[in-house]
Amino acid sequence: MSQVVLVLATITSGLIAGLFFAFSCSVMLGLDDVEDRVFVDVMRRINRRIQNGLFGLVFMGALLSSAAVIVIDLMDASGTNVRAMVGAALFLVSLVITFAVNIPLNNRLDAAGPVARADVAQARKAFEGPWVRWNHVRMVAATAGFVFLCLSLQS
Repeated sequence: MSQVVLVLATITSGLIAGLFFAFSCSVMLGLDDVEDRVFVDVMRRINRRIQNGLFGLVFMGALLSSAAVIVIDLMDASGTNVRAMVGAALFLVSLVITFAVNIPLNNRLDAAGPVARADVAQARKAFEGPWVRWNHVRMVAATAGFVFLCLSLQS
């Protein structure tokens, strides 16, 4: 397996796992005590600001390099690096959750209308619980994937 791809997958998956962890252990806890209008406004701002070049580079790098780890390993005649395969697959599970659950919830929150006119209590209620639960799940999957990728570097 290409060590460069494996190292890139490990670094980028670790960065994304850390982002998910930060939301689980601090950002969402910090927002738990604010009023509905502030919660909705801040989450919308975060969802817009995270869409930047550096985050996109790391996120897409993690996606592509993790997928490449699996493809390269499947094509490698010298043997399968099970740790790398499991790590990349677990990390990709976290991204499937992101695309299937968290991003659609972000989009629904944004579509609720301007904060001044939206039913912010209802928007928050529909968003917060599911988003937080699934963020915990994707954080565990991404972190487990990162651990397996780290262990695969020893092989």
